[in-house]
Amino acid sequence: MPTPTRSRRRSDTVWSRLRRSRPAMIGLGLVVLFVLLAVLAPVFSWLTGNSPYAYNPDLLGPDTAPAGPLGGMSAGHWFGVEPRTGRDLFAIVTYGAQVSLLIGLAATVVSVAVGVAIGLIAGFFGGIADRLLSRLTDIVFGFPFLIFAIALSATVPASFPRPLLLILVIGLFGWPQVARVVRSETLSLRERGFVRAAAAQGTGSARIIVREIVPNIAATVIVFTTVSIPGKIGAEAALSFLGVGVNPPTPSWGRSISDAISWVQVDPMYLIFPGMALFLVTLGFNMFGDGLRDALDPAEERGGETAKADPMSAGGQP
Repeated sequence: MPTPTRSRRRSDTVWSRLRRSRPAMIGLGLVVLFVLLAVLAPVFSWLTGNSPYAYNPDLLGPDTAPAGPLGGMSAGHWFGVEPRTGRDLFAIVTYGAQVSLLIGLAATVVSVAVGVAIGLIAGFFGGIADRLLSRLTDIVFGFPFLIFAIALSATVPASFPRPLLLILVIGLFGWPQVARVVRSETLSLRERGFVRAAAAQGTGSARIIVREIVPNIAATVIVFTTVSIPGKIGAEAALSFLGVGVNPPTPSWGRSISDAISWVQVDPMYLIFPGMALFLVTLGFNMFGDGLRDALDPAEERGGETAKADPMSAGGQP
């Protein structure tokens, strides 16, 4: 088991490698920027006097498109206003960051927690537990996520909190890849000498898993968690785009992009700002995740020889 001094030294080394990676630092900067936008959304709303729920029909023309150039951009409305409602688009984007990051991060926590638990049990104990959990993983991995999510959204009572529903649906369909990675690592580690020595000394299985296995898969789990977040954010945006995400008028990048398609000829800014926000936050997490992976395993070769852990790579899984 790593000592605190060794762990601290390793953390310093990882951070120094990260700082030398320009893409990783750019990615981290983008992530921090959007986290700050989400956290400070109420402050921006107070400073500008614009709420994402306040309708301003006086800012619209006769055709309900924003009055003025560039979608109604002005000193009081930095990103312009939303067609049909006149809501401030900057407020919609910043509050939409709250929704996307909250659901994306929470769903990632759910999927990683479930995947790590199942992967550890299957890999460490083997036998019938491994066979049953591996079959369950295959079933969930091959399940049509979007179809199930749309059907479930239509049947769940409207009183059930929609953000919580999205977190559960996205999170409980996103764990199979985590479980497969953790199972593979655990199968390898359980045959190592230090694990066998701990078992020979009579150490319980739970204690071996916590003290010997988990610390040695932590780096893999951290990297996988980081690169999984964009997929979860994208899944929330996709569901909102299809009309089964958070309920209006709660701001959502996906729904804004969906609504903007019919206005793109008249007001392209309505599509550009939420679309760019979604693109930049997913790009930031991907760039930071790639840099973190390289910092934790600098010997890993990049390119086609090494497959990246892509949470959206198969089966439509988030």
